[in-house]
Amino acid sequence: MTRRLSSSTRSHTEDSIFLKPDEDPVWLDEPAKIEKVSDGVLKNEGLTDGTDGPPGDGAQGKEAFLQKVYALVVEIHCWAALFITSQVVGYCVFFLLEGNGPLSSIHKALHIIDFYFGFLLPFQRIFGLDSVMMMKEVANTKQHKWIVQGTAGIGAAICILMVVHMACKWRSGLWSTDMVSREMGDRRQSVSRQPSFTLSEWTDAQEDLLDVEAEPQTPVFDSEHRADGDAATLTVTPVGLQERRGSNVSLTLDMCTPGCTEPYGYGAQLSPRDQSAQEYLREGSHVLTPAMLHSRAMDDQSLQAEFYETPMNFVDPKEYNYPGLVRKNRYKTILPNTHSRVILKSQDEEDFLSTYINANYLKGYGGEEQAYIATQGPTVNTVGDFWRMVWQERSPIIVMITNLEEKNEKCVEYWPEDAVTHEGIGIRVVSVTQEDDYSLRVFTLKCGEEQRRLKQYWYTSWPDQKTPDKAPPLLELVQEVERAREEAPPSSGPIIVHCSAGIGRTGCFIATSILCKQLRTEGVVDILRTTCQLRLDRGGMIQTCEQYQFVHHVLSLYEKQLSCTAEE
Repeated sequence: MTRRLSSSTRSHTEDSIFLKPDEDPVWLDEPAKIEKVSDGVLKNEGLTDGTDGPPGDGAQGKEAFLQKVYALVVEIHCWAALFITSQVVGYCVFFLLEGNGPLSSIHKALHIIDFYFGFLLPFQRIFGLDSVMMMKEVANTKQHKWIVQGTAGIGAAICILMVVHMACKWRSGLWSTDMVSREMGDRRQSVSRQPSFTLSEWTDAQEDLLDVEAEPQTPVFDSEHRADGDAATLTVTPVGLQERRGSNVSLTLDMCTPGCTEPYGYGAQLSPRDQSAQEYLREGSHVLTPAMLHSRAMDDQSLQAEFYETPMNFVDPKEYNYPGLVRKNRYKTILPNTHSRVILKSQDEEDFLSTYINANYLKGYGGEEQAYIATQGPTVNTVGDFWRMVWQERSPIIVMITNLEEKNEKCVEYWPEDAVTHEGIGIRVVSVTQEDDYSLRVFTLKCGEEQRRLKQYWYTSWPDQKTPDKAPPLLELVQEVERAREEAPPSSGPIIVHCSAGIGRTGCFIATSILCKQLRTEGVVDILRTTCQLRLDRGGMIQTCEQYQFVHHVLSLYEKQLSCTAEE
């Protein structure tokens, strides 16, 4: 079993410190490793060589002692600089009031400082006897003598404060080499206890996480039950909040050691955390009547609690430990769940890369199998695979919910301006229609003697990392896609939906489409159940709390439209 660090014990510091791939983690709860050397003497790895004393007695203690001595010397110099500055300023003011010019006052003030150092330290005065004569002149002055006395008093106070400060530090043990060595040892142990759960070959993982639609900064609530609705409709088994939370960050932290060859799903057992997450996703349900839906849509706090309780169900990267697979994924941490992934047909079925595409089948309303395919936005390396999937699955419709660029590339332009051929499939543009919030392209696809018709709806009114400003355009698109699906041939396959990562905006669209059908048919909606089912098939669907709230608002608006239509 792979040893993991639970999300509740991680810190921001631990998130950024990792071991090298070939370095074994040191856990503080494990005894020190003992090795037997050639002369038969046991050697403890936890101790420094050749010493029997405390940790500070070896080279590490000496190094720490020298560092603290250096810090002490620097601090003494700082106090000395403060003392000199106070005296120069004080005597400059004195000589200025005595009628001297600025430069002359500074020069005479330096004479006084020279006298002080010649009196305190055993070295020859820089200004010679002039410093002594200048000090006598100052001592005999009566008109502004209070300035001289005040300056001397400030200097004495600084010296006393320095001595008291140093004595307190020494007494409290801050200069103790024993304590210093312990601090260094603790720091090294805290670094060494970081498990090697980061994929070293994926050095740009953090950039990819920033590239995905960011999760809004919303609070997390330690809620164990729902405040709204009839208790009889809540059939969710309580699970710990920290075990249910899902995010891109937790996805990165839960990655196992790279190069792990332990087969996943063949004899491996799910951890209690994974078991509770799967149980929640299978049983989670909260049926909302129209009145409850409208109230729920306005209750941001309850929606936030419900969203963060629902597991994301991201994929463990060790399930895809195949060389070269990294170039097939737009985001290396967003991977298709294995049980529902789309498998491309290939002449060489043993070649995993030729059968792989980052896409999953999703169930529709009423448990309809393979009603949708959720996939990532094609990259330059996967355009051919994307068109192979379109042809293989006999998809009549593509819904694209992303711009080509949003701060950086989100999707390549995988369709031609006129005509192109990918993987033996001829793609030709028949027509382009521009609506207010989306554009519609109609293609003809031809492979061999067979020819099909394909529609692409490109929705462009969804801002990057946010939700649409208005819900009606999305509802209109959902209804238009449903009409197009009814007009498609009976032999047609699933609707393909993609954004950039294929989980955020894609999840919102598919959930809205399913729930609109449920609302029309049953008069109630179960947004939580639909979200759980989507995440069972593809992890991370409906990626942010803001998107989860938006789905509720869209359904609330749609129910009002249905009510108005029924009254008319």
